Amino acid sequence: MPASVTSLKLDPIIKERVQQLASARQRTSHWILCKAVEQYVEREEKREQLRQDAQAAWAHYQATGLHATGEEADTWLAKLEAGEYAASPQCHG
Repeated sequence: MPASVTSLKLDPIIKERVQQLASARQRTSHWILCKAVEQYVEREEKREQLRQDAQAAWAHYQATGLHATGEEADTWLAKLEAGEYAASPQCHG
């Protein structure tokens, strides 16, 4: 897909900071701004997916009552952190 032009107004201080960073990195201000927008969108898409997953999990819990306790989850995560294989805790009502 061909790129499209978008304009944005920057606070003069931010614009100067972008220009200084671009100069230090031997890049253009355009490149810095494109990367910043790309990284922001990727991060926010992941955050939105996490929010949607959490809402779906909450709805599932409300409908079924199935859950794992915090202690069960902590034990499982501690094993994973220690490099041990551990099956995820079984959900129960």
